[in-house]
Amino acid sequence: MTTPPDPQAIEHYHAHIYYDPGSTRDRAERLRERIGATFPQARLGRWHDELVGPHPQSMYQVAFPSEMLAAFVPWLMLNRDSLTVLLHPETGNGYRDHTAHAAWFGGTLPLRLEQFKNRD
Repeated sequence: MTTPPDPQAIEHYHAHIYYDPGSTRDRAERLRERIGATFPQARLGRWHDELVGPHPQSMYQVAFPSEMLAAFVPWLMLNRDSLTVLLHPETGNGYRDHTAHAAWFGGTLPLRLEQFKNRD
């Protein structure tokens, strides 16, 4: 029997905020500004209007330390302004982080999982 992974080993999380460049980017911009003001310890990633990695829609990433999880996640749930969000830990296994370990707010999107070489 294998030992289950230790959640205490998770040091960082990512929240991917999805938007449509033509119709919801303004909401995504407002949310981004509010995240930056409310959670200055979060790292706001670049805007990706073009598809990148496994993401099937335009998005930006918010990287944050595990110590911020309990405050940030409920805030994001209530303040995402109907945008779809993918939340996942950073465990070193990108495939599992974006699938088995992921949580979605506002529905799910079909990720482009062929982007991951390691699927274990």
